[in-house]
Amino acid sequence: MNILIVICARGGSKGIPGKNIKLLNGKPLIYYTIQTAKKFQRLYDTDICISSDSDEIITVSAKLGLETNYVRPKHLATDSAGKIETIKDVLSFYENLNNKRYDFVLDLDVTSPLRTLDDLSMSFDKIIGHPKALNIFSVNHANRNPYFNMVEQGDDGFYAKVKDGIFLSRQRAPKVYDMNASFYFYRREYFEKNLKTSISKKSLIYLMPHICFDLDNPLDFDFMEYLLTNNKLNFKI
Repeated sequence: MNILIVICARGGSKGIPGKNIKLLNGKPLIYYTIQTAKKFQRLYDTDICISSDSDEIITVSAKLGLETNYVRPKHLATDSAGKIETIKDVLSFYENLNNKRYDFVLDLDVTSPLRTLDDLSMSFDKIIGHPKALNIFSVNHANRNPYFNMVEQGDDGFYAKVKDGIFLSRQRAPKVYDMNASFYFYRREYFEKNLKTSISKKSLIYLMPHICFDLDNPLDFDFMEYLLTNNKLNFKI
């Protein structure tokens, strides 16, 4: 069973400039994702690749032991470029380069590195155990619930709950989850169905048993730095 790990790291970042290689606890942010990918590679038949339009990111990754001769095309390096389209391009490149067809793609997001090897192994076992599932992605319990305490504006200008339902407490509302953007396993068929997003009608979730969040702004980065430098995590990444 062949697996391709894809690490997408675009050069442009408006929220946190240069975040993919910004130092976090003394290491470039991308270091943590590369190390996790290498740990997974020791357990499975896996190739690891990086998709970037930035020479600087490619150089830093090479120094960390992940070299590539793939450069992401400019039309896939914009704010509007879709992740699935981006993965399809690098997948095609590496299948041709290595003369093999990958059964699964593991997408590891650089900006959400609070994941463990157990997270990856357990979620991979889960999708293997569900042959009809097209993909699986990591989530956490949500702090807000669209059936209870999330609202949106209607056509009449007034606001109402996002989802219909009469629930007197959040505990009684249907369970919902936050996608934390840390990782996604895809079966190869996913990229043959013209799907545009990471959610399909045959998606599974892996509920992380620990904290995990995406770095969207400088405060997120500072908080993650605090957690790592002060050993506040009860797990190792």
